Amino acid sequence: MANCKPKTRVESDLIGEKNVPADALYGVQSLRGFENFKISGRRMCDYPDFIRGMAYTKKGAAIANHTQGKLTDEQFKAIMQACDELLAGQHYENFLSDMIQGGAGTTVNMNANEVIANRALKIMGYEYADYKKCSPNDHINASQSTNDAYPTAFHFGLYLSTAKLVEAMEACIKSLEAKAKEFKNIVKMGRTQLQDGVPMTLGQTFQAFANGLKEQVKNLKACAEDLLIVNMGATAIGTGICAEPGYSKLCISALREVTGWNVRLAADLVEATSATDVLVQYSSALKRIALKSIKICNDLRLMGSGPRCGIHELHLPEMQPGSSIMPGKVNPVIPEVMNQLCYKVIGNDTAVMLASENAQLELNVMEPVAVYCMFESIDLLTNGFNTLRTLCIDGIEADKKNCERQVKGSIGIVTALNPIIGYKNSTKIAKEAMATGKGVYDLVLEHDILDKKDLDEILKPQNMIKPVKLNDHIKPKREL
Repeated sequence: MANCKPKTRVESDLIGEKNVPADALYGVQSLRGFENFKISGRRMCDYPDFIRGMAYTKKGAAIANHTQGKLTDEQFKAIMQACDELLAGQHYENFLSDMIQGGAGTTVNMNANEVIANRALKIMGYEYADYKKCSPNDHINASQSTNDAYPTAFHFGLYLSTAKLVEAMEACIKSLEAKAKEFKNIVKMGRTQLQDGVPMTLGQTFQAFANGLKEQVKNLKACAEDLLIVNMGATAIGTGICAEPGYSKLCISALREVTGWNVRLAADLVEATSATDVLVQYSSALKRIALKSIKICNDLRLMGSGPRCGIHELHLPEMQPGSSIMPGKVNPVIPEVMNQLCYKVIGNDTAVMLASENAQLELNVMEPVAVYCMFESIDLLTNGFNTLRTLCIDGIEADKKNCERQVKGSIGIVTALNPIIGYKNSTKIAKEAMATGKGVYDLVLEHDILDKKDLDEILKPQNMIKPVKLNDHIKPKREL
């Protein structure tokens, strides 16, 4: 009878022996972590950029270690190939680690070490787990600790993911600017404190939305650049124990080479190893984006309210029936879902803050939950902006007639008369308009305060939506 290939292999660590699937690239420590931390339901393999960040980290470390003679040429070549395969999207199913875990990221770091070691062994022609030939600890993790490799990896992963969020935001900005151009000549009422304010154009509203998001993109990019400050060479607590002199400099140089980014070494490795300031800053940038997005979506919902008994300056795309009991009702479901995911982002920022607050002595063991929250927030916002753009913004239409009707019927246009007829006259006209239901325009003529020609000049739409110097000859004929 032919020999059957065993389904498992035996590996051991300081806890004891354990059966590992025979064809798995991960090893005993990865498996223990997987069994211990079935918490969030989200694993490292769900965040490919995190794996790529780890691959960059281990690749840079391998270059430095090879230069310092800690890796043979054969080991170095195989490790580099294994890292490149990870960067190309291979073997991700072997990254089992739950995103929330105890151990300050040790499970994640060892998961990467074991996958890279076993893939390197296979490349060199050896069996899995033949760790004398290439060890997860002695070779892949040489000159490192979880406490410098793990934060470097997630810094790089977040930096990679930032690009996807920026791309989604910039596409949304482009759509908002297209609507601003489309609506540039549609005059509507501006509102303050949910009360009639002064006229503006619908185009100005959408351009303001776009410019607000542009500021958030700028801030996010600035915060992301600080993710490239890393503590490689700090090893356990920042003193560099188990790393040779010059390792940090070599590793940073290698990381710059393999990533093409402006990677920098933290000024104080002891301070940097326990610090999570950059995470607080980055998460705050995500929260700012969420808050700005909530404002935009709230405005879209208000401006689209109705259709008969609301503001209804906009027609939002009809995506699904809005009620199981009210026939004909259609809800603004896309702005609603964007708001909800933004609330989750804001909640995640609170978790990041609490995790950062719990740094103790030379380490912050709560980093995993902060990392999970930020990767989740990036994904939520990226998906949210793509959905908001394609299923809402691109299909928005203006109710031009209703906008014009509201402007003409508004008491707020009296503000445009204030510089000409004075605050006292303007107040009396506004009060009478509210009491009688008459229009401001009609009352000004009725009381013979201005000639019709002058009044029409003042109330031209283009004269109410920007600073304008009117003809000096326009004067009030009388005071009420």
